[in-house]
Amino acid sequence: MKRQGAAIDAEKYVTSAAANEPIGLKLYRAASWISGPAAEMILRQRLKEGKEDPARMPERTGLAGRTRPDGALCWIHGASVGESLSVLPLVERFTAADPALNILVTTGTVTSAKLMSERLPGRAIHQFIPVDHPRFVRGFLDHWRPDTAIFVESEFWPNLLIETRKRVANMALVNGRVSPKSYADWKGKPQSIRFLLSHFDILIAQDRQNAERLSALSEREVACYGNLKNAAPPLPGDVREETRILAELEGRCFWLAASTHPGEEPAIFAAHRALKSELPNLVTILAPRHPERGDDVAAVAAKFELAVRRRSKGQRIDAQTDIYIADTLGELGIFYRIANAAFVGGSLVEKGGHNPLEPARLGCAILHGPHIFNFVETYGDIRGAGGAALVRNDRDLAVALKRLFADDKTRQAMADTARDAAKASAERVLTNVVDALDEKFSAK
Repeated sequence: MKRQGAAIDAEKYVTSAAANEPIGLKLYRAASWISGPAAEMILRQRLKEGKEDPARMPERTGLAGRTRPDGALCWIHGASVGESLSVLPLVERFTAADPALNILVTTGTVTSAKLMSERLPGRAIHQFIPVDHPRFVRGFLDHWRPDTAIFVESEFWPNLLIETRKRVANMALVNGRVSPKSYADWKGKPQSIRFLLSHFDILIAQDRQNAERLSALSEREVACYGNLKNAAPPLPGDVREETRILAELEGRCFWLAASTHPGEEPAIFAAHRALKSELPNLVTILAPRHPERGDDVAAVAAKFELAVRRRSKGQRIDAQTDIYIADTLGELGIFYRIANAAFVGGSLVEKGGHNPLEPARLGCAILHGPHIFNFVETYGDIRGAGGAALVRNDRDLAVALKRLFADDKTRQAMADTARDAAKASAERVLTNVVDALDEKFSAK
């Protein structure tokens, strides 16, 4: 990314924004000024629930945990795990183009912070995003003084956007996404969302459906070059752990149900039961989207009278194991690497599905449910080429798995097709997004 020296006319912006800001947002921002004690109380409750990092709590109130480096700084914000992983290719591309550029990546969850600590290059800095309170946001911006701000997917917090626009020369929304539910909600507040989206110099959606939604909400042209998650690097693995787990599974049929949500496990366990009569040595590895659900998942498995072992408790797969619950953080790459077939969760329930490119890059034949609105085009490309298959319920899942277990040639062809589709789109998407940002910011 080209460094920009231009500054915005803050006084002119503030005057213009105040004149056009919808009354609903003015009320929200006025109320937020007096909500500091409530925000801090919520943060303390989240800390008790394990949803905040006790060592880094000040960052959530705008107090930086690191010194700002000298020189130009590009700030990239992605709320959670998926968004933060999708920015890694951007970070690599920007730093390769300009070795002097500093990169700040912010996220809002403990899980994403852990992943960023492991996967960001040494010159990039991670911080927690402050809660959307004017004082917290201003403290954050006073310290970091970014030259460019890039928001990923759907973080439309009013104070964060408005305060950032007052100070930052260049703002972009990349990989923009608005879920069908959020779209319906925002349509009821058209002036507010149009005002918030007007703060971005450029809007880039992750697929055509989201481009249409963002265009309708913003009343602006929205670019679309594909999903940035197409360009993310493969999830990391651990060769020693992969070897050990494969030794425990030797001679047994196994598959992976990844990133599952409540309501999906009963179908997965029912499929396991249906297959067990023909495949008595079958093992289902299940990685819940939220590892803290391990107890709940184990309780569901018990209702199906299935023998469970849990990774979080250090339990190993043995001859009696039916279900191995991978309820740990940051290890999904291990299981995608050892599995031949994977069901990608969030798709049998209305969560919109999770990223099929993660298993595609690591050699899995992919199965998914009908609710994939987060990745419609990605799934369309992979499934159209024969790299993925749709399953609507436990019966479909059992039938699909039985076929893959019985036909290595079909399974390998699906896996190869999925991998090729992921590889083909990666460079194209990344190059087009970076070029569009450079063109827009250079023209200002």
